Amino acid sequence: MVEFYQALPLVVQGLLKGLAVILVIFPIAAACSMAERKVSAWIQGRPGPNRALPPFLAWVPGIWMLQRLGLFQLAADGAKFVFKEEPLPNHVNKLYFVLAPVIAMVPAFTTVTVVPFGAYLDPSGRVVPLVLANVDVGILAVFAVASLGIYALILAGWASNSKYPFLGGVRASAQLISYELSMTLSVLPVFLWINEPGSAGTLSLSKVVEFQSGTSGWAGAWFVFTMPVSALIFAIALFAETNRAPFDMPESESDLVGGFHTEYGAFKWSLFFVAEYANMIVGSAVFSLLFLGGWNLLPWFPLASLLGVLHHLTGWALWLYPITAAVVSIGIFLGKILFTLFVFMWVRWTVPRFRYDQVMRIGWQKLLPLSIANLIAYTIGIYFLQS
Repeated sequence: MVEFYQALPLVVQGLLKGLAVILVIFPIAAACSMAERKVSAWIQGRPGPNRALPPFLAWVPGIWMLQRLGLFQLAADGAKFVFKEEPLPNHVNKLYFVLAPVIAMVPAFTTVTVVPFGAYLDPSGRVVPLVLANVDVGILAVFAVASLGIYALILAGWASNSKYPFLGGVRASAQLISYELSMTLSVLPVFLWINEPGSAGTLSLSKVVEFQSGTSGWAGAWFVFTMPVSALIFAIALFAETNRAPFDMPESESDLVGGFHTEYGAFKWSLFFVAEYANMIVGSAVFSLLFLGGWNLLPWFPLASLLGVLHHLTGWALWLYPITAAVVSIGIFLGKILFTLFVFMWVRWTVPRFRYDQVMRIGWQKLLPLSIANLIAYTIGIYFLQS
């Protein structure tokens, strides 16, 4: 199968990769909207969605259990967004108004290609990452492409030709600039640590996981324990960069009605939120790779050790070793992403929204000086450790 795929033309390989990204990320991002409502209902002590049921399935015995869980609500929402009448106000700039939700989707789906999502062991026992585009500037590519998504919010606010959306677009641009600096500075200590003097410099995310795959000492410790301040700064900036509460200033229903998407509805409106959830998935994946050991189950207990234990317990896993490694690593990595997504939702329904001036003050007066001090401290510490 691998040989057949590698023999295909590069254009066909690219199309297949793009299709794979859409078929995986789009359903997960859509399911996150359903999960968010169930999480909010659980936090607030109410049932949540539990009524949707396709009429042609009503006769199936026991179907009510799936109905009470709200599993059919996602299909109902999808059908509603697709078939609902598309509003297009007369006062908007129609070309850019329609183009904005499409632009929002592109960076969200493009960044997935450089994020490793698992690993397997080759015949020599070397861990090989699973990634669509294994580039050596992985984190730089994520930051560069993800930052383009802000243009969709600015374009939506400007093209709506309305005051509230325009203010939402302006807020989005200011918030991105404020927190992108802190986010970038927070990951620099990680790459300073893994790029020892004399070694080939790299910004690869898989190399970060490889560094956290040791079995003793500093090498096996996850960076969330050795660099807790960097992890905290990155997490806070990630909330702001994905426009999640309490940093959802571009939307801010309490004072901007709906912000940049006030004039949108139906399918175009849903694309903005699919892009938001896709950005959350990518952000959760990058956080897991940088600070939570990626596809390693526990600190000082890497994937290779886990596979060795599984082989010892089962006795039949050896002949499926690459497949077993891939399935196990993807499962561990997906579990970390789901946990991080739950934290996103947990915070949204727990912490009240900040005011706009508070968001700016936190970004410039608190987070940025802290990230600079953190970078200086770790630069000095890493120098003495590596010398």
